Amino acid sequence: MMELKVINVMGKEPAAAIQVDDAVFGREYNESLVHQVVTAFLANARSGTRAQKTRAEVSHSTRKPFKQKGTGRARAGMTSSPLWRGGGRTFPNRPDENFTQKINRKMYRAAMSSIMSQLIRDERLMIADKIEVDSPKTKGVIGILKNMSVDQKRVLIVVDELSEDLFLASRNLQNVLILETHQIDPYNLLRFNVVVFTAKALEHFQQGQLA
Repeated sequence: MMELKVINVMGKEPAAAIQVDDAVFGREYNESLVHQVVTAFLANARSGTRAQKTRAEVSHSTRKPFKQKGTGRARAGMTSSPLWRGGGRTFPNRPDENFTQKINRKMYRAAMSSIMSQLIRDERLMIADKIEVDSPKTKGVIGILKNMSVDQKRVLIVVDELSEDLFLASRNLQNVLILETHQIDPYNLLRFNVVVFTAKALEHFQQGQLA
């Protein structure tokens, strides 16, 4: 078992500690696996927004552009050919294009544990006893980050349950993102400079990894 320090965001009591499993938070960093999982995650988030036309769909005349013989040029039947400017594409992009990549559950969990373990080694993971605000005001979240001595540049906060007040208080902070435990993903864990978990959120994450 590994022991991690828990910070009291109000600063009124001494910091406590939480016991976590080495199988989840003590893994070696597997760069190739993390790269594969993050690439698949981003690919699965893509949507088909590109559309190109085939030679049957472009606007063109069916008239033969020039006679078959005697010009010295290669024969041509229609200007819709992909070889011509303004012609259709041979293999056009389609809006229904499928970019998904399959990643099994065991690989995904191993990558998440690998990322979390590296965050601990890099001292980029912080654990708070709780993160709550009394009103939907941005200064409440700013005050919590100041109490934890966390810079507001790219901070990911993970809570077990996101209240409406906390959501409204954080949405104006451009570099702060608050998610619930089931919403976290490998891409967001890597792209933020500091990741802050509440103690309950970390417990739920560990239970999900060991399930």
